[in-house]
Amino acid sequence: MSKKKSKVLNDNTIFHSHTLGMSTQSVHAGEDRTRYADSITTPIVQTSTYVFKNSKEIEDYTKHGKTRFEYGRYGNPTELVAERRLSALEGAEDCLVFGSGMSAITTTILALVHSNDHIVITDDAYKKTLEFCSSYLQRFGVECTIVPFGDYVALEKAIQPNTKFIFSESPTNPYLNIFDLERLNRIAKKHGVLTLIDSTFSTPYNQRPLEFGVDLVLHSCTKYLAGHNDILAGAVLGRSELVEEVRKLHKAMGGVIDPHCCYLLLRGLKTFSLRMERQNNTAMLIAKFLEGHPQIKKVYYPGLESHPHHHIAKAQMKGFGGVVTFDIKGNLNTAKKFMDSLQLCYIAPSLGGVETLITHPALVSYYDYTRKERYELGITDTLFRLAVGIEEPEDIIADIDQALKKSVKK
Repeated sequence: MSKKKSKVLNDNTIFHSHTLGMSTQSVHAGEDRTRYADSITTPIVQTSTYVFKNSKEIEDYTKHGKTRFEYGRYGNPTELVAERRLSALEGAEDCLVFGSGMSAITTTILALVHSNDHIVITDDAYKKTLEFCSSYLQRFGVECTIVPFGDYVALEKAIQPNTKFIFSESPTNPYLNIFDLERLNRIAKKHGVLTLIDSTFSTPYNQRPLEFGVDLVLHSCTKYLAGHNDILAGAVLGRSELVEEVRKLHKAMGGVIDPHCCYLLLRGLKTFSLRMERQNNTAMLIAKFLEGHPQIKKVYYPGLESHPHHHIAKAQMKGFGGVVTFDIKGNLNTAKKFMDSLQLCYIAPSLGGVETLITHPALVSYYDYTRKERYELGITDTLFRLAVGIEEPEDIIADIDQALKKSVKK
């Protein structure tokens, strides 16, 4: 793309409009009305470099800022459509996509900080994000303060004169805690710091943090946005000037997404609203079922009144997401027997796809922690995270029910 501008909408582009619904935008936003060979789908432009016809075209690009493609690490036509569509769904001025969600997070963080800067992050953030901020950033002279999620007094006290931004997630993994985004915005504006929210679990269908004053939103597009468990992708969205800062570093870091992945992301987005509506409804049904099940100790789902942040979720979310976390009665052997007895739900450490997945954090994400360390973080031997797919809710419930019954049989 141009070294001065990342993307330009033309008269032929179906850009986002406040008059278009989210399902319509999921199908059409960002695409040119007329496409190559009259294709109904956005073509995959599978190339690493782009040809200049003559020396004048080179100078128009390098000296006069003409917008065009130059090299694959700087942009691709299929990628551009994906960025436009995500911008429309999130209500953002600009978007930049990456080869993975973690690439989006690490590149964004590095683009915004300098040596001797300070950041604040909540302790309920994704494990690898916490690891990057608390360990690797120190190598660059960036200090990180980790504060308890939901303790807004501690959050504000942690802000220093050199604090660059506050980073958190909403909902969080695995307990689905909800950040009060309006309160976060007030604290951040008072102290002149930026706010970054990983909104992977909520998606723009359920929550749009930019509307609450958040500066940058990040997504693992691998999950609900692509929706089919077949690609890795990430995105950062927000104001153009902030996204452009990230884009500059992105060109050097090279965490690019390939054109075929962008095509699959666009394909997945076409059914995004339909999938989210189904997964929201299914998760609520399952959460209510589990809450009344005699073999369940505790259910964590923002849509339930028993969830500690239900009132916040109800105020700022359209739906409560497709993930349900629950703690079963028994011990580690009970948990293993339950997991091994599942017949429909797949055991896998991800979420957001059309298949229902279940993971056991103690054995997967926190396998290298001692039991004491895990329990201090709330990761018990009997904790499970269920990511519902688009199967019939009754079938998922029946599978969980039969597995719970088998787990207590001797």
